[in-house]
Amino acid sequence: MVFQRFNLFAHQSALENVACAPIHVAGRSPRRARADAREHLARVGLADHAHKRPHQLSGGQQQRVAIARAPAMDPALLLFDEPTSALDPELVDEVLEVMRELALGGMTMVVVTHEIAFAREVGDTPAFFDEGRVVESGTPLAVIRSPQHERTKAFLSNVL
Repeated sequence: MVFQRFNLFAHQSALENVACAPIHVAGRSPRRARADAREHLARVGLADHAHKRPHQLSGGQQQRVAIARAPAMDPALLLFDEPTSALDPELVDEVLEVMRELALGGMTMVVVTHEIAFAREVGDTPAFFDEGRVVESGTPLAVIRSPQHERTKAFLSNVL
């Protein structure tokens, strides 16, 4: 899971944040977990920042560490809870680009987002929720370009 607020361990480097669960939860050897963590950090463009602690990284870099940490456990799918909401607008694109690359690589993702253009571009089956219920789902074309439910129409008219 990738959280809104990163949830990185402040006392650990980026590399240690990514390697932590594979070592302590999955029982991987520290050597293998660190090697894998380096690969995950490289995939999100942070190979040169592996030694830095969260306070030494920008918000976008911290979120990319959080994104690198999630696939380190080899999950079947990734859950993203508003991964760009805590970021400055100029950092949003760098995080969305990492997520695009994950999607292109075949990673199944469930993403809660208000980034409608991203959902339209990357999503296979967007769904609109209202008060905890799915009120509309389907193809990006159907849900985002031609919504049928009044609540979906109202929301999209405010954000597009």
